[in-house]
Amino acid sequence: MMVMLDLLLDLLLSPWVFVPLVYPGLVSAFALLLFIIWAERKMAGKVQMRYGPLYVLKPLGGIIQLVVDRIRYLFQEPIVPEEADAAAFVLAPIALFTACLLPVVVIPVGPEFYAFRSDISLLAFLALSSLAPAFTVAVGWASSNKFSLIGGLREGYLALAYEVPLVVSALAGAALYGTMDLVEMAEAQSSVWGVCLNPLAALVFLLLVYMETSRFPFEISEAESEIVMGPFTEYSGILYGLCMGASYVKMYALSLLFTVMFLGAWHPLPPPTGTVLDPILPGAVVFAKALAVMLCGTLLRAVYQRYRIDQALKISWHTLTPLSLASLALSALVGVA
Repeated sequence: MMVMLDLLLDLLLSPWVFVPLVYPGLVSAFALLLFIIWAERKMAGKVQMRYGPLYVLKPLGGIIQLVVDRIRYLFQEPIVPEEADAAAFVLAPIALFTACLLPVVVIPVGPEFYAFRSDISLLAFLALSSLAPAFTVAVGWASSNKFSLIGGLREGYLALAYEVPLVVSALAGAALYGTMDLVEMAEAQSSVWGVCLNPLAALVFLLLVYMETSRFPFEISEAESEIVMGPFTEYSGILYGLCMGASYVKMYALSLLFTVMFLGAWHPLPPPTGTVLDPILPGAVVFAKALAVMLCGTLLRAVYQRYRIDQALKISWHTLTPLSLASLALSALVGVA
């Protein structure tokens, strides 16, 4: 019996199981999802003087509202419209959430602890993250609702406008270090972080992280005043919870990538010492930096109003795309490889 328990524990602590299931995978994503929504409500409540997050069960920070919402999502009946494609209607939100979470398996937790490592791990991350918009369009199509379909299509061409400069600015990071291996990119920042070497690429990538994940002022596909709730109009219960949580999970994944590429990952920690803390401390540093990036993004809800879709497209194509190309040229000039 003890042998079986030891084998099970060894399997759980192995990187190819621990990373996708625990950290930075499923368990960490769900825990962070609860915290970041609570933090977003608290910050917006403080700035905008919203009653609920500030005063409902004040000794516990108003967290009871979040608990009630989670219970409601779990037990509310998920209604499938009569004319919808039932299988696609149910499976599309699950696929969307999975596609947003899947890229975290590429993120290294430490210099010697990762589930997946490759010479092109950056490209693998970008390829996996680009799957989510397709499932957002599928969510809108499966509802058999013209407003949902319009919202899904809006998300589709917004994603196209965001993905191009996002990929270019990420490649600027790769050119900066002369590699697409995320572990090597992190180790190259042991003395100087990437945000100092190429602040333009870091700024463009960070802005696109917020745009890509519908942070204010770029929460456009779910513009209530224009198209109800965009592609998610017909969803309820746990299916709506998955749709809503997908953007937060994608922000989590992209924030981890931003941390590895531009914020030094686990540095300034010293090299591994051969102790049990080797995978724990680097992972904690990466998580703390990514959480700071996410909190900055959630604060935008409290201080900015939503852009129109034409304004967001203009910013992406006319401003951020040229800046991303300029950041690529800058990386070629200051590359450290």
